[in-house]
Amino acid sequence: MHVIKNVNLETVCGITSTLPENIHPEVAFAGKSNVGKSSLINALMNRKSYARTSQQPGKTQTINFYNINDELYFVDLPGYGYAKVSTEIKAKWGRMIENYLQKSMQLRLVFLLIDIRHEPSQNDVHMYSWITDNGFYPVIVATKSDKINRSQIQKHLKMIKNTLHVQEGTPIVPFSALSKQGRDEIWELIETYALGEPGEGEDKDE
Repeated sequence: MHVIKNVNLETVCGITSTLPENIHPEVAFAGKSNVGKSSLINALMNRKSYARTSQQPGKTQTINFYNINDELYFVDLPGYGYAKVSTEIKAKWGRMIENYLQKSMQLRLVFLLIDIRHEPSQNDVHMYSWITDNGFYPVIVATKSDKINRSQIQKHLKMIKNTLHVQEGTPIVPFSALSKQGRDEIWELIETYALGEPGEGEDKDE
């Protein structure tokens, strides 16, 4: 697994902020509130509680850029789908996320987090097609895999795949913040698609 020497929350972008012009590859994490985004980011960074976990779901209203080893950025996108947030704020978050997907010059890979226990919501389906409409094919991380029986995992992964109409060949990785199941596999994907040397003429949405 990747050795994490240093981690730094380098940039926090609000609704009116200009996106940073980073020189290192970016890996973005999208998912609805409460899906375990901060837990995944902390597990990948090998830090217990570095990524901001909010006591109130839907509170993260910023795009957070974590500089990893001065070679890579983890980009934490605002959680979506939280019922108590006004439609106006939801629309602003949507514009923030879309703006990022369209304008980042360094985005190499998007992870979409889905709670393995439940069928993906309408918001999840919209988010998946939104990301693909912007030219990226997100890797699906099925979080909270320790909360269901091991014998049920494949059935639930199939349910996620079918509900989202996932592109053939897309990795769907079960992940548990508790047992760290899936962490190494996710790092391998990051190393291959974000840190691997892109070939000649390769487009950023490969």
